[in-house]
Amino acid sequence: MPELPEVETIRCGLEPHVVGRKIVDVILRNRSLRWPVHAELAAMVRGRVIQSVERRAKYLLLRCDSGSIILHLGMSGRLRILPAGTAAGKHDHADIIFDSGACLRFCDPRRFGALLWSAGEPLQHPLLFVSGPEPLSAVFSGDYLYERSRGRKISIKQFIMDHKVVSGVGNIYASEALFLAGINPLTAAGKISRPRCRHLAAAIKKTLRSAIAAGGTTLRDFHGASGDPGYFQRRLRVYGRSGEPCYVCGRRVRSQRSGQRSTFYCPQCQR
Repeated sequence: MPELPEVETIRCGLEPHVVGRKIVDVILRNRSLRWPVHAELAAMVRGRVIQSVERRAKYLLLRCDSGSIILHLGMSGRLRILPAGTAAGKHDHADIIFDSGACLRFCDPRRFGALLWSAGEPLQHPLLFVSGPEPLSAVFSGDYLYERSRGRKISIKQFIMDHKVVSGVGNIYASEALFLAGINPLTAAGKISRPRCRHLAAAIKKTLRSAIAAGGTTLRDFHGASGDPGYFQRRLRVYGRSGEPCYVCGRRVRSQRSGQRSTFYCPQCQR
Protein backbone atom coordinates (compact mmCIF):
# COMPACT_ATOMS: atom_id res chain seq x y z
CA MET A 1 0.00 0.00 0.00
CA PRO A 2 1.37 3.46 -0.85
CA GLU A 3 2.25 5.24 2.38
CA LEU A 4 2.55 8.93 3.21
CA PRO A 5 5.86 9.55 1.36
CA GLU A 6 4.55 7.83 -1.77
CA VAL A 7 1.33 9.85 -1.67
CA GLU A 8 3.28 13.07 -1.13
CA THR A 9 5.55 12.15 -4.07
CA ILE A 10 2.47 11.63 -6.25
CA ARG A 11 1.00 14.95 -5.06
CA CYS A 12 4.15 16.77 -6.13
CA GLY A 13 4.14 14.96 -9.46
CA LEU A 14 0.50 15.78 -10.21
CA GLU A 15 0.55 19.41 -9.15
CA PRO A 16 2.12 21.00 -12.26
CA HIS A 17 -0.16 19.00 -14.58
CA VAL A 18 -3.54 19.66 -12.98
CA VAL A 19 -3.51 22.93 -11.02
CA GLY A 20 -5.28 25.63 -13.01
CA ARG A 21 -6.76 23.09 -15.44
CA LYS A 22 -10.48 22.83 -16.13
CA ILE A 23 -12.15 19.42 -15.94
CA VAL A 24 -13.95 18.80 -19.23
CA ASP A 25 -15.17 15.26 -18.53
CA VAL A 26 -14.83 12.13 -16.42
CA ILE A 27 -14.90 8.66 -17.94
CA LEU A 28 -15.96 5.95 -15.50
CA ARG A 29 -15.32 2.38 -16.60
CA ASN A 30 -15.87 0.72 -13.24
CA ARG A 31 -17.65 2.31 -10.29
CA SER A 32 -17.04 -0.64 -7.96
CA LEU A 33 -14.15 0.59 -5.84
CA ARG A 34 -13.92 0.40 -2.05
CA TRP A 35 -16.85 2.79 -1.99
CA PRO A 36 -18.98 3.03 -5.18
CA VAL A 37 -18.04 5.99 -7.34
CA HIS A 38 -21.02 8.34 -7.71
CA ALA A 39 -22.75 7.65 -11.02
CA GLU A 40 -23.10 11.40 -11.65
CA LEU A 41 -19.49 12.29 -10.83
CA ALA A 42 -18.86 13.61 -14.34
CA ALA A 43 -21.80 16.01 -14.11
CA MET A 44 -20.69 17.11 -10.63
CA VAL A 45 -17.17 18.10 -11.63
CA ARG A 46 -17.46 19.05 -15.30
CA GLY A 47 -16.36 22.66 -15.82
CA ARG A 48 -14.67 23.00 -12.43
CA VAL A 49 -11.07 24.23 -12.18
CA ILE A 50 -8.46 22.52 -9.97
CA GLN A 51 -7.16 25.11 -7.51
CA SER A 52 -4.68 22.95 -5.60
CA VAL A 53 -3.51 19.40 -4.94
CA GLU A 54 -3.20 18.63 -1.25
CA ARG A 55 -2.51 15.60 0.89
CA ARG A 56 -4.18 14.64 4.15
CA ALA A 57 -2.76 11.44 5.65
CA LYS A 58 -2.78 9.02 2.69
CA TYR A 59 -5.58 10.83 0.84
CA LEU A 60 -5.12 13.20 -2.09
CA LEU A 61 -7.42 16.23 -2.31
CA LEU A 62 -7.99 17.88 -5.68
CA ARG A 63 -9.55 21.14 -4.50
CA CYS A 64 -11.72 22.77 -7.11
CA ASP A 65 -13.19 26.27 -7.22
CA SER A 66 -16.13 24.63 -5.45
CA GLY A 67 -15.84 21.21 -3.81
CA SER A 68 -13.04 18.65 -3.91
CA ILE A 69 -12.21 15.29 -5.42
CA ILE A 70 -10.90 12.87 -2.79
CA LEU A 71 -8.59 10.08 -3.96
CA HIS A 72 -7.13 7.12 -2.09
CA LEU A 73 -4.88 4.55 -3.74
CA GLY A 74 -5.84 1.61 -1.51
CA MET A 75 -3.55 -1.41 -1.81
CA SER A 76 -2.54 -1.17 -5.45
CA GLY A 77 -3.84 2.09 -6.92
CA ARG A 78 -1.84 4.18 -9.38
CA LEU A 79 -2.35 7.63 -10.86
CA ARG A 80 -0.84 8.59 -14.20
CA ILE A 81 -0.93 11.69 -16.39
CA LEU A 82 -1.56 10.57 -19.98
CA PRO A 83 -2.86 12.05 -23.24
CA ALA A 84 -6.67 11.91 -23.23
CA GLY A 85 -7.83 9.04 -25.39
CA THR A 86 -4.92 6.74 -24.52
CA ALA A 87 -6.16 3.15 -24.73
CA ALA A 88 -7.29 1.91 -21.31
CA GLY A 89 -6.11 -1.29 -19.66
CA LYS A 90 -8.18 -3.83 -17.76
CA HIS A 91 -7.82 -2.09 -14.40
CA ASP A 92 -8.00 1.54 -15.59
CA HIS A 93 -11.24 2.45 -13.87
CA ALA A 94 -11.50 6.21 -14.37
CA ASP A 95 -10.10 9.13 -16.38
CA ILE A 96 -10.40 12.78 -15.35
CA ILE A 97 -9.97 14.72 -18.58
CA PHE A 98 -8.62 18.29 -18.58
CA ASP A 99 -8.78 21.16 -21.03
CA SER A 100 -5.04 20.69 -21.65
CA GLY A 101 -5.75 17.49 -23.57
CA ALA A 102 -4.31 15.36 -20.76
CA CYS A 103 -6.11 13.02 -18.41
CA LEU A 104 -5.52 11.80 -14.88
CA ARG A 105 -5.97 8.02 -15.04
CA PHE A 106 -6.84 5.97 -11.97
CA CYS A 107 -5.76 2.32 -12.13
CA ASP A 108 -6.51 -0.05 -9.27
CA PRO A 109 -6.27 -3.84 -9.81
CA ARG A 110 -7.52 -4.73 -6.32
CA ARG A 111 -10.17 -1.98 -6.25
CA PHE A 112 -9.52 -1.00 -2.62
CA GLY A 113 -8.98 2.63 -3.61
CA ALA A 114 -11.46 5.49 -3.60
CA LEU A 115 -12.65 8.25 -5.93
CA LEU A 116 -15.08 10.48 -4.08
CA TRP A 117 -16.61 13.94 -4.36
CA SER A 118 -16.98 16.31 -1.41
CA ALA A 119 -19.19 19.33 -2.00
CA GLY A 120 -18.09 20.91 1.28
CA GLU A 121 -14.82 21.21 3.17
CA PRO A 122 -13.01 17.89 2.50
CA LEU A 123 -11.22 17.90 5.86
CA GLN A 124 -14.66 17.58 7.46
CA HIS A 125 -15.42 14.45 5.42
CA PRO A 126 -16.03 11.43 7.71
CA LEU A 127 -12.97 9.66 6.29
CA LEU A 128 -10.66 12.55 7.18
CA PHE A 129 -12.27 14.24 10.17
CA VAL A 130 -11.12 11.60 12.68
CA SER A 131 -7.48 11.61 11.55
CA GLY A 132 -4.81 12.63 14.03
CA PRO A 133 -2.21 15.34 13.36
CA GLU A 134 0.09 15.16 10.37
CA PRO A 135 3.42 13.62 11.45
CA LEU A 136 5.42 16.39 9.77
CA SER A 137 3.43 19.16 11.44
CA ALA A 138 4.46 21.13 14.50
CA VAL A 139 1.48 19.70 16.37
CA PHE A 140 3.01 16.24 16.29
CA SER A 141 5.74 16.01 18.91
CA GLY A 142 7.28 13.71 21.48
CA ASP A 143 5.26 15.34 24.24
CA TYR A 144 2.08 14.72 22.23
CA LEU A 145 3.03 11.05 21.79
CA TYR A 146 3.81 10.72 25.48
CA GLU A 147 0.50 12.18 26.64
CA ARG A 148 -1.56 10.12 24.17
CA SER A 149 0.25 6.86 25.03
CA ARG A 150 -0.24 6.88 28.79
CA GLY A 151 -2.04 3.76 29.93
CA ARG A 152 -2.01 2.19 26.47
CA LYS A 153 -1.11 -1.51 26.42
CA ILE A 154 -0.90 -1.98 22.65
CA SER A 155 2.54 -2.13 21.11
CA ILE A 156 4.25 1.16 20.29
CA LYS A 157 4.27 0.18 16.61
CA GLN A 158 0.51 -0.37 16.52
CA PHE A 159 0.09 2.88 18.46
CA ILE A 160 1.93 5.07 15.96
CA MET A 161 0.12 3.35 13.08
CA ASP A 162 -3.28 4.30 14.53
CA HIS A 163 -4.54 7.08 12.23
CA LYS A 164 -6.48 8.59 15.12
CA VAL A 165 -3.18 9.13 16.95
CA VAL A 166 -1.10 10.31 14.00
CA SER A 167 -2.17 10.26 10.38
CA GLY A 168 -0.31 8.45 7.64
CA VAL A 169 2.41 6.46 9.43
CA GLY A 170 2.24 3.03 7.78
CA ASN A 171 3.98 -0.27 8.33
CA ILE A 172 7.20 0.42 6.43
CA TYR A 173 8.00 3.77 8.00
CA ALA A 174 6.85 2.77 11.48
CA SER A 175 9.38 -0.07 11.38
CA GLU A 176 12.14 2.17 10.08
CA ALA A 177 11.45 5.00 12.54
CA LEU A 178 11.42 2.63 15.51
CA PHE A 179 14.78 1.24 14.41
CA LEU A 180 16.19 4.75 14.12
CA ALA A 181 14.86 5.55 17.60
CA GLY A 182 16.24 2.28 19.04
CA ILE A 183 12.82 1.21 20.36
CA ASN A 184 11.57 -2.37 20.24
CA PRO A 185 8.30 -2.23 18.25
CA LEU A 186 6.63 -4.79 20.56
CA THR A 187 7.05 -2.63 23.69
CA ALA A 188 3.76 -1.41 25.18
CA ALA A 189 3.14 2.21 24.18
CA GLY A 190 2.40 3.21 27.76
CA LYS A 191 5.86 2.09 28.90
CA ILE A 192 7.78 4.44 26.60
CA SER A 193 9.28 7.33 28.58
CA ARG A 194 8.87 10.97 27.63
CA PRO A 195 12.50 11.32 26.40
CA ARG A 196 12.12 8.22 24.24
CA CYS A 197 8.80 9.52 22.87
CA ARG A 198 10.60 12.71 21.87
CA HIS A 199 13.30 10.65 20.19
CA LEU A 200 10.65 8.59 18.38
CA ALA A 201 8.75 11.64 17.12
CA ALA A 202 11.99 13.06 15.73
CA ALA A 203 12.80 9.69 14.12
CA ILE A 204 9.36 9.54 12.46
CA LYS A 205 9.83 13.01 10.99
CA LYS A 206 13.36 12.26 9.82
CA THR A 207 12.36 8.93 8.24
CA LEU A 208 9.39 10.40 6.39
CA ARG A 209 11.36 13.41 5.14
CA SER A 210 14.15 11.15 3.89
CA ALA A 211 11.63 8.93 2.10
CA ILE A 212 9.91 11.91 0.47
CA ALA A 213 13.27 13.24 -0.70
CA ALA A 214 14.06 9.83 -2.19
CA GLY A 215 10.69 9.58 -3.92
CA GLY A 216 9.10 6.99 -1.66
CA THR A 217 9.54 3.24 -1.53
CA THR A 218 8.78 0.84 -4.36
CA LEU A 219 7.17 -2.29 -2.93
CA ARG A 220 5.00 -4.22 -5.38
CA ASP A 221 2.80 -1.65 -7.12
CA PHE A 222 3.89 1.88 -6.26
CA HIS A 223 4.99 4.26 -8.99
CA GLY A 224 4.89 8.03 -8.93
CA ALA A 225 2.72 10.13 -11.21
CA SER A 226 5.54 10.20 -13.77
CA GLY A 227 5.86 6.42 -13.71
CA ASP A 228 9.20 6.59 -11.90
CA PRO A 229 9.68 4.24 -8.93
CA GLY A 230 10.62 5.41 -5.46
CA TYR A 231 14.15 4.77 -4.24
CA PHE A 232 13.91 4.80 -0.44
CA GLN A 233 13.86 0.98 -0.56
CA ARG A 234 17.63 1.15 -0.99
CA ARG A 235 17.84 2.75 2.46
CA LEU A 236 15.59 0.37 4.40
CA ARG A 237 17.39 -0.74 7.55
CA VAL A 238 15.04 -3.44 8.85
CA TYR A 239 11.81 -3.63 6.86
CA GLY A 240 11.71 -6.73 4.67
CA ARG A 241 15.17 -7.86 5.89
CA SER A 242 14.22 -10.74 8.20
CA GLY A 243 17.19 -13.06 8.75
CA GLU A 244 19.67 -10.62 7.25
CA PRO A 245 22.42 -9.00 9.36
CA CYS A 246 21.70 -5.65 10.98
CA TYR A 247 23.71 -2.89 9.32
CA VAL A 248 24.70 -1.54 12.74
CA CYS A 249 25.47 -4.53 14.99
CA GLY A 250 25.48 -7.52 12.66
CA ARG A 251 22.79 -9.51 14.50
CA ARG A 252 20.00 -11.08 12.47
CA VAL A 253 16.96 -8.90 11.86
CA ARG A 254 13.83 -10.53 13.26
CA SER A 255 10.30 -10.64 11.91
CA GLN A 256 7.18 -11.14 13.98
CA ARG A 257 3.44 -10.69 13.42
CA SER A 258 1.96 -7.83 15.41
CA GLY A 259 -1.46 -6.36 14.83
CA GLN A 260 -1.85 -8.52 11.70
CA ARG A 261 1.27 -6.93 10.20
CA SER A 262 4.82 -8.18 9.80
CA THR A 263 7.09 -6.33 12.20
CA PHE A 264 10.83 -6.14 11.55
CA TYR A 265 13.39 -5.16 14.17
CA CYS A 266 16.91 -5.74 15.47
CA PRO A 267 16.85 -7.39 18.92
CA GLN A 268 20.21 -5.86 19.77
CA CYS A 269 19.73 -2.27 18.62
CA GLN A 270 16.07 -1.93 19.64
CA ARG A 271 15.24 -2.26 23.33
